[in-house]
Amino acid sequence: MEKNAEFTGVCEAFGSNGEGIVKSGGFTVFVPQLLPGEKARVKVLKTKGNIAYGRAEEIFTPAEDRVRPKCAVFSRCGGCQLQHLRYRAQLKYKSDLVRDALRKIGGISSEVPLCERSDREYGYRNKLQLPIGRCAEGNAVGFYAERSHRIVRTEECPIHPAWAERVISAVTRFMDTCGLDGYDERTGEGQLRHIVVRELKGKFIVTLVTAARELKGIDFFVHLLDEIFPEYSLYLNLNAKNTNVVFGEEFILVKGKGVYECTENGITFEAGASTFVQVNEGVRTKLYEKAVSFAEEGETVIDCYAGGGLMTAMFARKCGRAFGIEVVPEASVCADSLKAKNGLADKMFNVCGKVEEKLSLILSREKGAAVVLDPPRSGAERSVLKELIAQNVRKVIMISCNPATLARDLGILTGSLKETESGELVKSETADGNYKIDFIQPYDMFPQTKWAETLVVLTRK
Repeated sequence: MEKNAEFTGVCEAFGSNGEGIVKSGGFTVFVPQLLPGEKARVKVLKTKGNIAYGRAEEIFTPAEDRVRPKCAVFSRCGGCQLQHLRYRAQLKYKSDLVRDALRKIGGISSEVPLCERSDREYGYRNKLQLPIGRCAEGNAVGFYAERSHRIVRTEECPIHPAWAERVISAVTRFMDTCGLDGYDERTGEGQLRHIVVRELKGKFIVTLVTAARELKGIDFFVHLLDEIFPEYSLYLNLNAKNTNVVFGEEFILVKGKGVYECTENGITFEAGASTFVQVNEGVRTKLYEKAVSFAEEGETVIDCYAGGGLMTAMFARKCGRAFGIEVVPEASVCADSLKAKNGLADKMFNVCGKVEEKLSLILSREKGAAVVLDPPRSGAERSVLKELIAQNVRKVIMISCNPATLARDLGILTGSLKETESGELVKSETADGNYKIDFIQPYDMFPQTKWAETLVVLTRK
């Protein structure tokens, strides 16, 4: 099979990134936006060994679950992968995704129930994060194409609320009026790199990431934002480094309070520009309430990767004592404020630092504590998992947004994955680890995308 060749085939299954899988002539071909059962004419775009990547040029037999995408740039933008799939089928896909990841990556055979649905299929995201750059036609504000830093110009995004369209328009108008340029990653030229907006119960934190300390026309941008948001804060974030990291270290508050207060599940909390908050408010509530239900009154809970402390406070209120470990200073400050506002001074204890550096000491003092792991997409550090095993922690409540790293981490804890002397993880014939899985449930935190949030509860054997 060669590049640019065309063939007709039938999609057999989903891939792990939401694409369709077609077998032809000894090749496995991954085809985005193709659904199982569909017959299509496929053009080969790239080959590597017996793996190929293609594009559906024509679909002869559309699947019953195929629907019309709402987004005009769906096939080009890398943000969503499943807008062409009926929502009920998306939920089944995500359950199967978690189950298959556990089996293929972690060596774990486990039944996975249907993914818990989101009340909102669209317009659910409370955070907008857009790169600003340059292309052949000039400035570009939009989303990256899949597996690239090529910006796809975007005027609106259906998985965001209506305010996102007005923000994109305001940024474009600001640049055109004030003669500002998007950042060019190749040359390092241009002033504006990203626009990030977070909604907190009707209040907004806007962060404009810039490579230049002095930014002309900022008062005009404030004027544009005044027309969009009734209450907001505006930060400039300085990031002149050649890096893929969105935020630099320095934030300059241009307008507003910078941090806003919200109430959820009876807990009053604060969040700022860099405080982690789950992007889907409705699903977050369901997920956190379920996670807290597995804690027992009177026990101590250690909440790792705790963000602004909302879930730590929920555990503290139910259990009596909860420790939150968080590496981002702003988030840890917000957690301290939350503790004071909710009368949890003698129940909630916040520790600012890396989990891999702080967990051991807390565990040595808090014998019998349960541990909550809610790590970033890369998963938990292996040293953290080894610490849980070494300290013989009796209960682990794990929340993961990445089925692949979840499967790896669970494999280590259950013993279905073993570490070789060289540090490689290999599957074991017997799951003779320290933990067994008592509960597993995926949640659709990210409708229309390939991602699934999963809650898992493990207990010591």
